[in-house]
Amino acid sequence: MPTSKRILFRRSPCLICWWEGQQLILHNYATGKRIAADPLTCVVLACFERWKPVDALFDRMDQYSRTSLRRTVFKLAKHSLLQRSDRSENTTERAIRKWRGWNPAAGFFHFTTKDVRYTVNPSEEIRFLQRQAAKSPMPNSVKQCGREPRIHLPPPRTEGEFPEVLLRRRTWREFSTAPIHISKLATLLGLTWGIQGWISVPGGRLAMKTSPSGGARHPIEAYVLALRIIGLPRGLYHYSAGGHYLELLRPGIRSREVTRLLAGQQWCESAAALVFMTAVFPRTWWKYQFARAYRVVLADAGHLCQTFCLVATWLGLAPFCTMAFADSRLEKVLELDGVTESPIYIAGVGSRPMAA
Repeated sequence: MPTSKRILFRRSPCLICWWEGQQLILHNYATGKRIAADPLTCVVLACFERWKPVDALFDRMDQYSRTSLRRTVFKLAKHSLLQRSDRSENTTERAIRKWRGWNPAAGFFHFTTKDVRYTVNPSEEIRFLQRQAAKSPMPNSVKQCGREPRIHLPPPRTEGEFPEVLLRRRTWREFSTAPIHISKLATLLGLTWGIQGWISVPGGRLAMKTSPSGGARHPIEAYVLALRIIGLPRGLYHYSAGGHYLELLRPGIRSREVTRLLAGQQWCESAAALVFMTAVFPRTWWKYQFARAYRVVLADAGHLCQTFCLVATWLGLAPFCTMAFADSRLEKVLELDGVTESPIYIAGVGSRPMAA
């Protein structure tokens, strides 16, 4: 940071711009601030690729009054498009430097898809679907290329325990009040996130799990919210994949808070346990320093979630998964910075309803 007493300015490294109609939108994806601006604003921002005083702009844009230029610079700083030397750098902007090759593509996607508002009222969702169907038909769930010849295949094998588990798997939204024994939770965690072995590679060793992971980086961590588990007090825990144990982070949690964390999905309160999956991004970034690797992290979470659902089905439980959650609220509860580690997916499980 410059030591001069004069206020210096530097362009934020987290800027994206695009056109909405005839308006140019400038957006800092790390702070979430955006403004509509004249394209000439880009000339101002271009001047501050490194720390400079306002005066540096005067010669470059001498056709404008110094008062108006000074006002513009301070306004851009107010909206976090410029950084100020007399202010502490935004913690997210500082942390996001570690993503380097992933930005701006992955950083923009990561931050602009946080804290989305969801429709959780069933009647509102039905009305939404009706409006969508009135505007355009629902896309077909099956693609047919219309090519010949067609080679008809023999039916898949369905006998045996594994096919039966696959065919029984479904997403549940209702649960009985019966608790789940800790032994079943332990099996769920161990067979999904537990490390089954290690392999040595140049530079270290890699964990082996039951689900695939890009480069065997395994960036996904599991935090367990125990609600109705026999042998485990209600509370928030971190699951240690290497040691197969739970670390208590916070004892007890109210049902209302569960609903707030799950973006208003009140039915989640009746589950026996929730598993908050987070991504420790440096694990993947260390090997894959390009933005496409963010897709790998998302796929890794999906692999684990399917394993979780299949193990739960095998145990006779009722699994579910959701990406509808309050990102910032959950980051605060888990004490995460949202950059080095951030929530990415949620799985849950309960006892099946008596009628099922």
